[in-house]
Amino acid sequence: MGVHSEQFLAHLCQVKRYAGHTLVAYRNDLAQFESFLDEHYGVDSLGAGHAMIRSWFASLMELGVSRSTFNRKRSALRSFYRYLLADGMISENPTEKISSQKKGGRLPVYIEETDMERAFDLRHFSDDFKGLRDQLLLELLYSTGMRLSELINIKHKDLDTGQGVIKITGKGSKQRLVPLLCHVVTLYEKYSCLAEASFGKPDHGHVLITDKGKPLYPAFVYRRVQHFLSLVTTKTKKSPHVIRHSFATHMLNRGADLNAIKEILGHASLSATQVYTHNTIEKIKKVYKQAHPKA
Repeated sequence: MGVHSEQFLAHLCQVKRYAGHTLVAYRNDLAQFESFLDEHYGVDSLGAGHAMIRSWFASLMELGVSRSTFNRKRSALRSFYRYLLADGMISENPTEKISSQKKGGRLPVYIEETDMERAFDLRHFSDDFKGLRDQLLLELLYSTGMRLSELINIKHKDLDTGQGVIKITGKGSKQRLVPLLCHVVTLYEKYSCLAEASFGKPDHGHVLITDKGKPLYPAFVYRRVQHFLSLVTTKTKKSPHVIRHSFATHMLNRGADLNAIKEILGHASLSATQVYTHNTIEKIKKVYKQAHPKA
């Protein structure tokens, strides 16, 4: 990695407050790009022109990278060269004319409402710390629609049990307040008492912890979510983000305002939330075809 790339990543971390997983992805993208430049052109990132950058993206397409991966790498490079331009290290941004790939029309995968209800069957959870932790983990994901990265960073100071709200820190360190259901507050209080009795009061302040009292990490959450969703659905995708999709779809199906869902999810624009309306429309079409005499 070149010194300018390292300075850029430090800027994203310290000033822009980018999430850890985004920083890791951008680091890998820039390292791959710089390796390509050195191997094929013998230049560094400051010496790269538009044609060189286009050839890198062409090589990515030949390798068959997904649209989302292509667009993330494009975003990493555009941000990097904008940083160099603003710092006066280059006179023009060579990535400005690199177009993104349009995303496919795939609808968000979600779990049916009845299946999600079955996932919370108390018989699935042991009556100890681990069982309460797993139950709270699922409840927080499904009752707030928060992201995985947001879940593992929730701290006790973020919950106001008196007001029944939770403060969630999302992308770009933007914070939002989301209501907590009464039974989730009760579950949190019960879990907190048991966690403190088992591990003491932790210095890290994280709400959700592992079986050894350490803060949760992504792979741990994935395993627990996949385990419980496997009990109620045969769908291939069983991830924390699928629960987020399920939350939004179920809320919309029950008449929730789209703008309210946008605020709860922490979307920057309404267009990101509108994708869930397609799930609702598809469901209506399915019912229509099944029920209408001339369908």
